[in-house]
Amino acid sequence: MLDRDLAELYGVETKRLKEAVKRNLGRFPEDFMFQLTEVELNNWRTQFATSNSDKKGLRYLPCLLPERKGVA
Repeated sequence: MLDRDLAELYGVETKRLKEAVKRNLGRFPEDFMFQLTEVELNNWRTQFATSNSDKKGLRYLPCLLPERKGVA
C-alpha cells in the first residue's frame, strides 16, 4: 500500500501521515514503512502501460507499507 492510500483512508494529507509516523516511530514496527528508491519507483512505473501518467500523481518518492499477516 502506498502512503497516499493510507492517508486517504484516514482523511489526511500524505505529508501529515508521514510526519505523524516520524514523530511516533517507537509505536510502529521497524519495517512499518519504507521509502522507494528512484530505481524502484522507475521499475514500478514501467508496470503501467499508460503514457504521461508515469508519475501516477507522485511528486516525491512514496513510502510503502508492507502487508502484515493477521492485521486487519
